[in-house]
Amino acid sequence: MSDVLITGARLLDGEATDVLVVDGAIAEIGTGLDAPKDTERLDADGLALLPGFVDLHTHLREPGREDAETIATGSAAAAVGGFTAVLAMANTSPVTDTAEAAERIHDLGRAAGLVDVQPIGAVTKELAGEELAELALMHRSRAGVRVFSDDGRCVHDSRVMRRALEYVRAFGGVVSQHSQDPYLAGSSACCHEGELSGRLGLPGWPAVAESSIIARDAQLAQHTGSRVHVAHVSTAEGVEVIRWAKQRGIDLTAEVTPHHLLLTQDL
Repeated sequence: MSDVLITGARLLDGEATDVLVVDGAIAEIGTGLDAPKDTERLDADGLALLPGFVDLHTHLREPGREDAETIATGSAAAAVGGFTAVLAMANTSPVTDTAEAAERIHDLGRAAGLVDVQPIGAVTKELAGEELAELALMHRSRAGVRVFSDDGRCVHDSRVMRRALEYVRAFGGVVSQHSQDPYLAGSSACCHEGELSGRLGLPGWPAVAESSIIARDAQLAQHTGSRVHVAHVSTAEGVEVIRWAKQRGIDLTAEVTPHHLLLTQDL
């Protein structure tokens, strides 16, 4: 691995500086750094130098929807955007619900060789919400799966969710939940439930469909001593429940997407 001198890069504090990388590790940071003549030099004037980003929620679509994305193309896009690791959701075809399926995602990521691709295992077989997938086997596989999600579908059965949390606790795993009660927000829902959806006659998602699942899962995490991650939070009510859970010391984390922050029903 060649040594690299990056000059003029702006760090998190906004100050332009130089960074010397030796044998793949940062050796020195400062202004006016010097390096041997054979050192590769990169002019980063006007650019920001940040730690590699990690995307906790990606859909690489392979296997099954290679027409939309592959692990290789998704890895390339991630690398260009500054991401050094991505976690690939399990709602592929076939579903990533076995050790063999997880290892295939892992191996394809390593073959692409651009970023770390970590498969997320399904919580339940075929994402059906009824029978737990091979959680322990996926973790013990060479993929080393530690995050599990039925993303796209909520693990709505409380008993199944409890069992999943108990299983992953044994190896420090996490269940990432698609917090949307399917009985409160049906498959035909297409927008936020409110005045606008009522005037237009459109079936909507009530905020309680999200916040009620977050509250339930927070209490299950507390009961089992396990960890829950809330995917793509989209309501103020959901945020309030997350704040409540954190104040109680419950091991719960969350994520949000740009469109859930910026796009609303307001005209």
